[in-house]
Amino acid sequence: MLNVSADTVCFVIAKAREFQAKEEVVIPEVPDNPSDDWARQILANHLDDLTVEELRATLDDLEPDQQADLIALMWLGRGDYDLSEWEQAQEDAEEAIGEDPTRYLLAHPMVADYLAEGLIQHGLSCEE
Repeated sequence: MLNVSADTVCFVIAKAREFQAKEEVVIPEVPDNPSDDWARQILANHLDDLTVEELRATLDDLEPDQQADLIALMWLGRGDYDLSEWEQAQEDAEEAIGEDPTRYLLAHPMVADYLAEGLIQHGLSCEE
C-alpha cells in the first residue's frame, strides 16, 4: 500500500521532468571519478531554480514514510524490486532516505520515468 497519494507522485514526476528538461541541467550517467558528488553540484548550480524549490517544498511537507515511498517507487520502477517486495522496498527506503530526498531523487536522470513505472505497477497512473 502506498503512503503517498498518486496526485503527489504525479506532481513530483511533472516537476522532475520540468527540471531535467532544462538545457542547462546536465546529469552525467557516471561521475568523472567515484569521489565526485555531482548530484550535490547539480542542485547547487540550481539553488534559485523555482522548479527545484517547488519540488523541495512539496517533499519537505511530506511525512518521512511518504518520502520513503517516493524512493521505493523509484526503485520499483527501476527494477530494483518487484511489487511482491514492496514492503521490503519501503523499509529499505526508510533507512536510506537521508537528509535530502529532493537531491536524491533529482540525481537520478530517469526519476520521472521510474516513478511513473512504479505507479503503473501499483495499478495507478498520472493519466486522467
